[in-house]
Amino acid sequence: QVQLVESGGGLVQAGGSLRLSCAASGIIFSVYAMGWYRQAPGKQRELVAAITNGGSTKKYADSVKGRFTISRDNAKNTVSLQMNSLKPEDTAVYYCNAGTLYYTGSYSPANYWGQGTQVTVSS
Repeated sequence: QVQLVESGGGLVQAGGSLRLSCAASGIIFSVYAMGWYRQAPGKQRELVAAITNGGSTKKYADSVKGRFTISRDNAKNTVSLQMNSLKPEDTAVYYCNAGTLYYTGSYSPANYWGQGTQVTVSS
């Protein structure tokens, strides 16, 4: 049974930082690219960042470039998202996902999702 469990969300003031983590089990973690998505109330889920299975290539949404960093530890089956200089518009539920990151830069999510972790940024 595939499980992706996110942690690290919370309430933070604008300008602050949070580090999200996602622990994976039930999959061969090193085979999959991993992505972080977010969904704000009333909005569609959007890809925030993705990383290839080996960690050599990373992709970021324009809205988070320079502020967020995705990383992974294949020995521990974890993927993390370091979020700095947080803004109120970063407020959302953040989900991790296992999928494929193509050389074209497009990310295709497989149907493996975590339950999400809430990030709230106050102004």
